[in-house]
Amino acid sequence: MKKWLNYLPTLFIIVILMSLILFSTQGSVNRMNYTQFQNIANTAQFDNSSLNISGNIIKAEGDYTLNGKTQSYSVIVPNTDANMEWLTDTLEKGGGSITVTDPSSGNLWMNILAQLLPLLLIGLLFYFMLSKMSGGTGANKAFEFSKSRARIESNVKTRFKDVAGCEEEKEEVKEIIDYLKNPQKFTQMGAHIPKGILMVGPPGTGKTLLAKAVAGEANVPFFSISGSDFVEMFVGTGASRVRDMFKNAQKNAPCILFIDEIDAVGRQRGAGMGGGNDEREQTLNQLLVEMDGMTDNAGIVVIAATNRPDVLDPALRRSGRFDRNVTVNLPDIRGREEILKVHAANKPLAPTISLKNLAQRTPGFSGADLANVLNEGAILAVRNHEPKITQEDLDEAIDRVMMGPAKKSKKYTEKDKWLVSYHEAGHAVIGLKLEDADIVQKVTIIPRGEAGGYNLMTPREEKYFHRKSEMVAQITGLLGGRTAEEIVFGEISAGAVNDIEKLTSIAKNMVRVYGMSSLGPIQYADPEGNVFLGRDYTKGSDYSAGVASEIDKEVRSIVDSCHEDCKRILTENRDLLDLIAHNLFEHETLTNEEINNLMQYGTITDPNTAVIDTEIVSESSSEVPPVPQEARQPEEKEIDKQTVDDALNELTKKN
Repeated sequence: MKKWLNYLPTLFIIVILMSLILFSTQGSVNRMNYTQFQNIANTAQFDNSSLNISGNIIKAEGDYTLNGKTQSYSVIVPNTDANMEWLTDTLEKGGGSITVTDPSSGNLWMNILAQLLPLLLIGLLFYFMLSKMSGGTGANKAFEFSKSRARIESNVKTRFKDVAGCEEEKEEVKEIIDYLKNPQKFTQMGAHIPKGILMVGPPGTGKTLLAKAVAGEANVPFFSISGSDFVEMFVGTGASRVRDMFKNAQKNAPCILFIDEIDAVGRQRGAGMGGGNDEREQTLNQLLVEMDGMTDNAGIVVIAATNRPDVLDPALRRSGRFDRNVTVNLPDIRGREEILKVHAANKPLAPTISLKNLAQRTPGFSGADLANVLNEGAILAVRNHEPKITQEDLDEAIDRVMMGPAKKSKKYTEKDKWLVSYHEAGHAVIGLKLEDADIVQKVTIIPRGEAGGYNLMTPREEKYFHRKSEMVAQITGLLGGRTAEEIVFGEISAGAVNDIEKLTSIAKNMVRVYGMSSLGPIQYADPEGNVFLGRDYTKGSDYSAGVASEIDKEVRSIVDSCHEDCKRILTENRDLLDLIAHNLFEHETLTNEEINNLMQYGTITDPNTAVIDTEIVSESSSEVPPVPQEARQPEEKEIDKQTVDDALNELTKKN
């Protein structure tokens, strides 16, 4: 039906064109009145004619020749005996023939259809236009705004094995599966299953996938809808859709009713400078009423997901509505490894790839980010015409997900390249020499995204709580690039703007939120901030101007102390700073292994490994192939302090 409606405008245009052609054809017929016909009757020569006799009139049609010109005619004559006799004589003179037709002998239904067809086509055209304006599908027909937009999936294929990295969250929802399969045992025990489960967590952690897996494990229908599908411009539409949604769910019970992004409709009522949104509040009120109206163990479980639980209305989160909160956090290292195994099941990986090492290099990644990393790696492998996904593909994929694609076409001037090399080398040295700093995994000066270069640094071990010393070390590491510019070039650049933004936020949180200063364990700021404009619009700060001055002093004291430590570490390890910077200038990218080799052996390769490789080659072949000069340069090149100082002096003279 939908496909046929798509051709309706074309059909309508064809009918109009045919009508125009028919009208133009009929326009050549000379339609005369009775008097005009009498004037030409004596002089014209009639050929074949037809008479259509009805009750009071006679309709004559045919061809006639007048003055050598042949033309069609049509005339209506009163139905009398005299007119019938005169008309017959006139048309038959000169050898003309007459055909008499019965008006009742035609197809009555065809006549009726011919009259109704234009009206029918116009009606179908308007129906088609209204259907397109309202969506065009069965649930979105014209004027059906009050119907629920929930999509139902009867046979859900997702299972718990498809959801990795959230074992504790699975335990929290297993009772729902048991209840949907066998509700009688809960009723016999006098227990009632939670009416609603609120899943809270950052984007991409698998809240929707977990809800679908519950329906799949219980083998029940899965209704899914977004919070934004309730509210429309028409008053009362959202509340009507909520009623219709619960009505459909009751017909299909037992089932799972999943509301994604519930904060779109469940925001706190009356919040904001201009008051609340009446339509959204009516929708929320109806949702609260429907959840209250659900009887215990009715077979309907409402699962909602949001990453903004702080904006939800308290009435929505109270017991009896959403009884249970399930927090779906970012996966830890073990969870990331399990997620990578799930998404790598259908991808050909090279034997050298270790998903455990890949999980160690991706702290803070959500399940969606990890899936994107493997997908980007597969795309890069196809682009490079490789039979399998290699470690280099995954390394580049991680960089692309974090920072964007590399801008290899962007060329530095020699001065800027030295500046970026020392900036990134400063970060790397702090990460190597400071005990509580993060581990340096990769350093590059290739522009990527908005950054001229970056350090990939991961924590030594994942923790739920961070000590003050770790935060101080993080601030010191962020100051490494800017401080290296001060020491080497005697000036600073604008390349550290992102580092300054991060370290300022950390220092402020240490003083205002965590109480890690001489001001004591007092919180001077709300860590969640003001969710709505105007919630605290007329409210002043919780502390005086004097305390604000003390906060600024403490923040400055922390940053200054970290800056002094950073300058001391870089000064004491100036040789390592120069060594890493020169190798970055030459190779542009250094891995964790190469950086450690530079710190231990002064070269980017391990001399012991090089000796072993040479012995293996000499034993396996009598003729050792010559090593290309460009491959030997990194091993043979020795950078001593005098060479570094000479290069810096020349650079300073050029500047």
